[in-house]
Amino acid sequence: MGFKMGIVGLPNVGKSTLFNALTKTASAQAANFPFCTIEPNVGDVAVPDLRLDKLAAIAGSAQIIPTRMTFVDIAGLVKGASKGEGLGNQFLANIREVDAIAHVLRCFEDDDVTHVEDRVDPVADADTIETELMLADLESIEKRRANLVRKLKGNDKEALQQDRLLAEAQAMLEDGKPARLVEVDADDVKAWKTLQLLTTKPVLYVCNVGESESVEGNDHSARVAEMAASQGNSHVIISAQIEEEISQLEADEATMFLEEMGLAEAGLDRLIRAGYELLKLETYFTVGPKEARAWTIKTGTAAPQAAGVIHGDFEKGFIRAETIAYDDYISGNGEAGAKDAGKMRAEGKSYIVQDGDVMHFLFNT
Repeated sequence: MGFKMGIVGLPNVGKSTLFNALTKTASAQAANFPFCTIEPNVGDVAVPDLRLDKLAAIAGSAQIIPTRMTFVDIAGLVKGASKGEGLGNQFLANIREVDAIAHVLRCFEDDDVTHVEDRVDPVADADTIETELMLADLESIEKRRANLVRKLKGNDKEALQQDRLLAEAQAMLEDGKPARLVEVDADDVKAWKTLQLLTTKPVLYVCNVGESESVEGNDHSARVAEMAASQGNSHVIISAQIEEEISQLEADEATMFLEEMGLAEAGLDRLIRAGYELLKLETYFTVGPKEARAWTIKTGTAAPQAAGVIHGDFEKGFIRAETIAYDDYISGNGEAGAKDAGKMRAEGKSYIVQDGDVMHFLFNT
C-alpha cells in the first residue's frame, strides 16, 4: 500500500503547479484565477528509495518496482466553504477520502499573482481552512447525533459508542480545536476512524516559497514552522516553481539543477518522507532475480499482516518470515553472504517488521 495525500489550500497558492510538478503531468490546469481546479485531479507516483536500487543491483533483479503514493489536487477552498461558498461542499467531500492533508500555504511575494484576501499571510490562510473544516465537522456531528436518538433510546451498543465519540469530538471543536486532538482509547480506535471527520486528518504544511528562498525559507515560512510546532504538526519548504522546472528535466540534468540551487534533493522526496513520518509508515523489501520490490506498511505491523499486503493468502497461511536487515543484506553483498554471516533470521507471527527489512515469507496454501 501507499497512501493518498490531498493537496489543499486557498486559491492561487500554487497547489496545481505543485501537483503538476509532483506527478509530472499537466493534467491540472495552473492558472491565476480562483477555482481553476473543478474536479479533483489524481496522480499516482513512484516513491523514490535509493535502498531499492542498491538491493536490485546486488541481486541482479530484472525489474524494480517501487511502492507508490497518490496525490489528489483538491480545488481551492475559501472562507464560507463549510456553508457552500465557492465550490465548498464538493471539495469537503473529496478531503474525506484522503489519508492526510498537504496544506499548501503561500509564502512568496508576487504582485502578479492575486490573493483572495489581498494579502500574504500563511498563518491566517491556514486558520481560514482549518476553521472551515471544523465548521463542516460540527455540522456533520450535529446531524449524525440527531439521527442516533432512536437507537440510543434502545440502548444500542454501537450507537452509544458512536454518540460518545461524536460528543467528545464536538466538545473539542466547540473549544476551537481540531478533532485530531481528542485522545482516543485503543478500544475506540476502529469506531473513531469510521466517523471520517475532516479535522482528524493529519496535516502537513507545505510552504511554497520563491526560487531564491528554497533552501532557507523566509519570514513567512518561519512563522508557519512555529505554528506547526505548536500544533504538533510538521512542515516542509518547497518552491513549486523549482519543482515544475525539475519535472521537465532528465534525471542527470535535474541533479545538476538541484546542486546549482543548493538543494540536496527534490521537493517530492522531502514531501513523501514527511508524509511517511506523518502517517507513521515504513517500507520493507522483497528481493530476487525476477524483481526487487518495495512495500509500504504502518509502523508496528506484525509479520503476518505485512505478508498480507502482498496477498491475503500469505497472511492466512503464514508460517514464518526469513528476514535480513537492510544493512546486513548490503554488507553481506546479498542473501547468501548475509546468511553465511548468520544475519538471516527466522521470524514468527509476533515479529514486528522493521523499516528496511528484506523479507521472504513462507506460508501454507
